[in-house]
Amino acid sequence: MSKPDSAVTREAAEEAVRTLLRWSGDDPAREGLLDTPRRVVDAYSDWFCGYQVDPSEYLRRTFEEVAGYDEMVVLRDIGFESHCEHHMAPIIGVAHVGYLPTNKVVGISKLARVVEAYARRFQVQEKMTAQVAGCIQEVLQPRGVGVVIEASHQCMTTRGVHKTGVSMVTSQMLGSFREDPSTRAEFLRFIGSRG
Repeated sequence: MSKPDSAVTREAAEEAVRTLLRWSGDDPAREGLLDTPRRVVDAYSDWFCGYQVDPSEYLRRTFEEVAGYDEMVVLRDIGFESHCEHHMAPIIGVAHVGYLPTNKVVGISKLARVVEAYARRFQVQEKMTAQVAGCIQEVLQPRGVGVVIEASHQCMTTRGVHKTGVSMVTSQMLGSFREDPSTRAEFLRFIGSRG
């Protein structure tokens, strides 16, 4: 996984925030903004910690003692916050993840961690959807994977066209979720999809 650019120091990052404050028309030396550069850099360290994680590592520990269970496993309503790579504005939504296991399952919290790892990067929702599905397919090698993400993009609601109450829905279906209409329909029914 990539590391923060070592040539860019924390001090340089904080100075960049001061520059943006000045560019916006404010004074970074005024009392209310004195600690803002530090706070912003701290927030970025949290918001973008996904670059420090290999999401596939979350899926490496599996369980085979499942009494022959081979039906669909679905984790729905996984809340996440991400940031648009075009405007650096928040993307807030939920992900729904399902897979058809072969001979092993993974702890359900690991599915949420995979979503979180990809969300905590600059993103495009379509890419994030494909990344989550691809990671699960590659590591677990199930019979199929389905991922649906529903999110509100602040780059559209708070600027530009200013359309609130709008959400974007993306999906990635792999294996039997793509090939078998009844598997796809079962997954969409489980997550309560209106589509």
